[in-house]
Amino acid sequence: MAAAKALSLVLASASPRRAGLLAQAGIVPARIVAPEIDETPLRRELPRAYVLRMARLKAQAVAVSEEGALILAADTVVALGRRILPKAVDADEVERCLKLLSGRRHQVLTALALAAPGSILRTRIVTTRVAFKVLTPAEIADYLASAEGEGKAGGYAIQGRAEAFVRFINGSYSNVVGLPLYETIALLRGSGYPH
Repeated sequence: MAAAKALSLVLASASPRRAGLLAQAGIVPARIVAPEIDETPLRRELPRAYVLRMARLKAQAVAVSEEGALILAADTVVALGRRILPKAVDADEVERCLKLLSGRRHQVLTALALAAPGSILRTRIVTTRVAFKVLTPAEIADYLASAEGEGKAGGYAIQGRAEAFVRFINGSYSNVVGLPLYETIALLRGSGYPH
């Protein structure tokens, strides 16, 4: 057991939200390394397959340079049926996403990948169902002016102004922010991380 406690945790993520969520749970990684991978979805790739592939690739990319550590990676997408909504890069993309999500239910999927020494890779997928109210043009315009949705999966951040758009949520709230804490902690404990 002493060997397991000696394992350091590396977060394979460029997302400050993921580091913040871990800190909220009292987990501070020894290092944070942003993985460099191609995040382009494959042709006809479904949301579950995509997030799982991304999380695995992130963990594997960072594991190469972090030998002997636990590598935690995650990927989150907003899915409307079989369609993966983009990580909105600008206001136009945020607006397109919000118009698609307005008055509809969607899913937020996060895949977790934990790479342990000895080429062991454990994965989980967490799904949260979210429904938005019908958004007025003024609400969309106000949200665009805040620039809050830029850089976010599906063009919104539930932990900000967009929380007022949510009329229904079923599942993990922290998953929608970017890291399902309950499942993450269970995965870490199952791999011998002392928390």
